[in-house]
Amino acid sequence: MSPLTETVLFVFALVALGYLAGLTGYLKAEAGDALSQFAVGVALPLLIFRTMVGADFHGAAPWSLWATYFISVAVVWTCGHLVTTRFFGREAQAGVVGGVASSFSNLLLLGAPFMLGVFGQQGFEILSLILSVHLPAMMMASIILFETFGRGGGVHPVHIAKEFLHKIVGNPLVIGILAGLLWRMTGLALPGLAARLVDALADIAGPVALFAMGFGLRKFGLSGNIRPALALTALKLLLMPAVALGMALLLGLPPLSAKVAVAAAALPSGVNSYLIAMQFGTGQGLASNQLTIATACAVVTTAFWLTVAQAVFG
Repeated sequence: MSPLTETVLFVFALVALGYLAGLTGYLKAEAGDALSQFAVGVALPLLIFRTMVGADFHGAAPWSLWATYFISVAVVWTCGHLVTTRFFGREAQAGVVGGVASSFSNLLLLGAPFMLGVFGQQGFEILSLILSVHLPAMMMASIILFETFGRGGGVHPVHIAKEFLHKIVGNPLVIGILAGLLWRMTGLALPGLAARLVDALADIAGPVALFAMGFGLRKFGLSGNIRPALALTALKLLLMPAVALGMALLLGLPPLSAKVAVAAAALPSGVNSYLIAMQFGTGQGLASNQLTIATACAVVTTAFWLTVAQAVFG
């Protein structure tokens, strides 16, 4: 077994263990929720904070990296919306859910430990450049579309701005990014005790996040909408990394940045599409099915795209 294949299997095995722990009742639902809260609220923000403080971003070509990733997001979001509304005849609100489901990669709970395992700290530093823009950009796009299709009264800029600030200011990931950048600007090293505390919690972020993600999948399952969920899964796991690969070649990304961008695009969807579906009151089954199917299929497709990216970029 190649090291790459073993790493992919290890990452998804941790997700599977979390799923089994929830499915069998070995751990109570409250334990899974607590693990998720700890991972998202404490461990992962500290991992991001540590990365922002000590990372060497030189040579990461952020503008080309962002263009590579977010052009793939825009293309696949549009395709997901059109497939949902035109091909499957769903309403515009469900189209928003379809667009998010096919383009919103799980860059935090799955992506952070995945990049650390496959590409090491340098790869995670490059992912952090995407993460720093990903959450605000995707959140703003989701809020605008929610205003447009969810309320039926057009776009209200003041309400959008208030909603965006409300969601972004208290977000633990954003706090971790900003705190890390502010500390970096001071040029000071972290005090010994603080560094040990940060390291202790940041080092367990990956395994805890993967286990918590698997545990969370237990609540979704499959409940109809299989055909549209499969179509959106194909867009997410096949089209999006293909577009990212093409853009990386077109823009001449450095090899490691290109491989991280393709791998990030190849990750399965996060829970955001389901949360948006809950807000709209439509497409919940579509979002939950797509999330479950995409995560299961990603065991194979992510290994495939990593192999392709390795062959193309070296």
